[in-house]
Amino acid sequence: MNSGGDKVSTWLAGFVPIVGILLAAAVVFTSLPRVKTDPDNPNQLDYLKVDGYRMRRAINWLTIGLAYAFLYWGRYNLNPAIIALGGESMVKDFHVIFSVGTWVYGLSFLLNGPLTDWFGGRRAILIGVIGAIAANLAIGVAIGLCADGSLSRDQLFRLMVFLYAVNMYFQSFGAVAIVKVNSAWFHVRERGVFGAVFGILIAIGIYFAYDVTSMVLKQTENAVEMAFFVPAAALTIILIALFAVAKDRPGLAGFKDFDTGDATGGKEGQKSDPPVKVFRLMLTNPVIMTVAAIEFCSGFIRQSFMQNFKLFAKSTGITESFVYEHWGMVLCVAGIIGAVVAGTISDHLFNSERGPVAAVLYAFMLVGGIVLCYMLGVPEVGWVVAAMSMLVIGVHGMLSGTFSQDIGGTKNAGIATGLIDGFVYAGSGTQAALYAVILPEGAARADFHNWWTWPAALILPAFIGLVLSYKVRHARRDLDASKKAAAAKIS
Repeated sequence: MNSGGDKVSTWLAGFVPIVGILLAAAVVFTSLPRVKTDPDNPNQLDYLKVDGYRMRRAINWLTIGLAYAFLYWGRYNLNPAIIALGGESMVKDFHVIFSVGTWVYGLSFLLNGPLTDWFGGRRAILIGVIGAIAANLAIGVAIGLCADGSLSRDQLFRLMVFLYAVNMYFQSFGAVAIVKVNSAWFHVRERGVFGAVFGILIAIGIYFAYDVTSMVLKQTENAVEMAFFVPAAALTIILIALFAVAKDRPGLAGFKDFDTGDATGGKEGQKSDPPVKVFRLMLTNPVIMTVAAIEFCSGFIRQSFMQNFKLFAKSTGITESFVYEHWGMVLCVAGIIGAVVAGTISDHLFNSERGPVAAVLYAFMLVGGIVLCYMLGVPEVGWVVAAMSMLVIGVHGMLSGTFSQDIGGTKNAGIATGLIDGFVYAGSGTQAALYAVILPEGAARADFHNWWTWPAALILPAFIGLVLSYKVRHARRDLDASKKAAAAKIS
C-alpha cells in the first residue's frame, strides 16, 4: 500500500549525498587561501573587488558547470545501462560502443574547438546540450523498441554504436565551452582553483551517471530506457537556465572585461585568431605537445578505472561491496579531493605551475598500478581503484581545465582545449579498443585471475605520464617567456 511513499523516500535518500557533496565543496572553497598576486603587478586582481562580481561569476560558472555535469550524466550513463542489459558479450559490447564514441569525441575537437572560439562558449554549450538531449532520447527509444521485440539485440547494438557516437559529437562542445567562457572570467592566477572547480564538476557528473542512473534503474525495475530519458530531462531543465543567465564574458554581464594575464591577455572581446595559425603554433610547441601526450595517458588511465571497475565487479561477483553500490559517490568524493588538492598545490606551492603537480600524481599512479596487479582478488580492490581515480582526475583538471586556458588565452581557449582534450579522448578510445580485445569474455570473466590484463595495461602509460610531467615542470615559466613572441605571430 505504501509502495509509492517508499519509492519517494528512496529517491529522496538517493539525493542526500548530492547535498552533502555540494556542501563539502562549498566548505572547501571558502577555506581556500587567497590567491597571491604578482609582486610586479599588485593590482592584477582588482576586478575581484567590484561589487557583485564574485556573485555574478559564481552564477555564471555554476550554471554552465551544472550543464557540464549533466552532460557527463548523459555520457557515462552508458556503463550502468549496458550492465543492466547484460548478456554474454557485455564487456566487449560496452568497449566497442565506448571506443567508437570516444574517438568521435576526440576528433570532433578539431572542428568544435575553432567553432567555439568563433561563435562563443555560450552558443557552444547550448548546441552541445540540445544535441545530447536528442541523442539520449533516441537511445532510450531504441532500447524500448528492443524490449518490446521491434528490434533484435544485434540491431540494437549497431544502433547504439551510431547513436552514442552522435551523442559524443555534441558532448564534445561541453569541455571546450566551459573553458572558453571561464577563461574570460578567471585571471591566470586563479586558474589552479578553477582546475579544482573543473574537477568537482566532473565528479558530480560522475555521481549522477553511475549512482543516480543505478537508482533510476532500480526504481523502474530495470527499464533501461529510463537511464537515458532521465538525464535528457535534467539537461532540458538546465538548458532553460543557460538561456537565462549564461554570458560569455564579464562585459556582457554589466562588468568590465580585464586582462586575464594569459597568452592573449588584454585582448578580451576580440575575435579568435585563424585556427590554422593557432594549430600550427601549438603543434610546433614542444611544451604544448608534451602536455597533450600526458593527457593521452590521463585519458587512458582515467577511463580504464571509471569504466572497468563495475564491469569487473559484476563479472567476478563482488557487487555487495560499498564501493560497487556507491561507485558514483566514491568517484565523486575522490574527484573533489583530487581536484581541490591539485589546484591548491599548483597555485600556492608551485607558483601556478601545473607540471610538478601532475608529476607527483603520476608517481603515485605508477606505484598504484603495480600494486593493483596483486590485489584483484582482495575485497579492498575497489578502494585502490577509487584512490587511483582521485589522482588521475586531479591531473585532468590541472591540464585540460587549467593549462589549456593558460596557453590558449581568452581568445583561443577553444582551440587549446580542443587540442588537449582531443588527446585525452584519443587515450580513452585507445584503452576501450584495447580492452575490447584483451579482457575476458563469457564464463572466463567470472575468474578474477583472468582480469590481470586490466591493471597491467596501465603501467606503461603511468610511467610515460610521469616522465613527461617531470619534463614540463617549468612549463608556465617557459610559456611566459615566449608569450609576447607567440602573441605577435598570431595577432
